Amino acid sequence: MKKAYVFPGQGSQFSGMGKDLYETNPLARELFEKADDILGFKITGTLFSGTEEALKQTKITQPAVFLHSVILAATLGESLQPDMVAGHSLGEFSALVANKTLSFEDALQLVFKRAQAMQKACEINPSTMAAILNLGDKVVEDICAEVTAAGHIVVAANYNCPGQLVISGSIEGINIACEKMKAAGDKRALVLPVGGAFHSPLMEPARLELEAAINATNFSVPLCPVYQNVTAKAVSDPFEIKKNLIAQLISPVRWTQTVQQMTTDGATQFIEVGPGKVLQGLIKKISLGAEAQSV
Repeated sequence: MKKAYVFPGQGSQFSGMGKDLYETNPLARELFEKADDILGFKITGTLFSGTEEALKQTKITQPAVFLHSVILAATLGESLQPDMVAGHSLGEFSALVANKTLSFEDALQLVFKRAQAMQKACEINPSTMAAILNLGDKVVEDICAEVTAAGHIVVAANYNCPGQLVISGSIEGINIACEKMKAAGDKRALVLPVGGAFHSPLMEPARLELEAAINATNFSVPLCPVYQNVTAKAVSDPFEIKKNLIAQLISPVRWTQTVQQMTTDGATQFIEVGPGKVLQGLIKKISLGAEAQSV
């Protein structure tokens, strides 16, 4: 039986997350306070008592979710013994701390840089995302290609589970694509309340900025493989991990394919570490019979 530890991404945040850890666990308190020092502002204040609106800012959301995940993982101590790890989008950074590829300090700095770079890219290219339900992947991909060929960038961005695919692109392109998705049978094509077209070519300015930071950071040989969003395959080579992490910003999150591959490689227990329970629900839809739980 192999254990897979999985880490959520942006969207799983909630006001007050991590407060109980801070108040009851000395190691958690130490790491939260270290995070305040590294970032140069009291993110703990926003985490523990900030408004939902404050937490929705990309520059706050990403380090906040990352911190909750990695600090929760750290408090598990010796009981955290993954055979493999994966993270959904931002969660891949949390996974890379869990398998010792990245240090807590280096990963937090990269996450903050990523959040700032993505925020800037959103301001350069106003854009958005939409959830498409109950259409086959090929139908969604074909419609995206059709809209893009007409001059509006739209791509498949998140393969979350069978029947749930998120698309990403320009605001006009997403609106056109949603109408075409509805005509093709998706009556609930829904534009999401996000700040930009994550995991699309419109994030290229952010990719360039993050590439320099990643290349300047030390990546160690991991204790166990990470299944990366870009390839949905097990990776243990630090150079390849870096390359995939850089490409992640403009590439789709292949979560369906990742969970399928982890199951093929022997994962029987998936443990979600971080705020919320979104990944558990997705995993149960992807791999029927898989055991999925949170800590």
